[in-house]
Amino acid sequence: MTVHDTLFWFFSLAMLLSGIGVVASRNPVNSAMFLVLLFGFMAGLFVLLEAFFLAVIQVLVYAGAVIVLFLFVIMLLDIRASQRRHVRFLGAVGAIVVPGALAWEFVFILQKPVQPLAGREVNWQDGLEVVVKPLFARYMLPVEVAALLLLVAMVGVVLLSRRNLK
Repeated sequence: MTVHDTLFWFFSLAMLLSGIGVVASRNPVNSAMFLVLLFGFMAGLFVLLEAFFLAVIQVLVYAGAVIVLFLFVIMLLDIRASQRRHVRFLGAVGAIVVPGALAWEFVFILQKPVQPLAGREVNWQDGLEVVVKPLFARYMLPVEVAALLLLVAMVGVVLLSRRNLK
């Protein structure tokens, strides 16, 4: 087993354990911190795939900005630790059936040999310009509209979460 394989298994198992921590933690702040760990380990997998841009974006956007937004909303909602989640029968059945179906699909998929895509040529030299140029040329208006909607939603959350509205 090479170092690459060892790191792959380390990052994969750490992501799995972090995901379990996100779901199993009763404290929402702890769940968000487990989600930060999960995003960090996912960035490690992107580095192993030599997708450095995706790894950096994973850390900056998801582990940075999105988690800060999650924590902001959690703090505004003021969720107390005394509010416990109740396990329902349908949820427990789903927690058993869904992973079982996923494992069955994995076994079914992994039994077939992997066939590479034939005749597809990839140009790796273009890099970031291919991603950024259409974003700032053709899709500038939709990106700005999405940013404006997110800003309006955040202001709405702040206004709705205020205790004493006058």
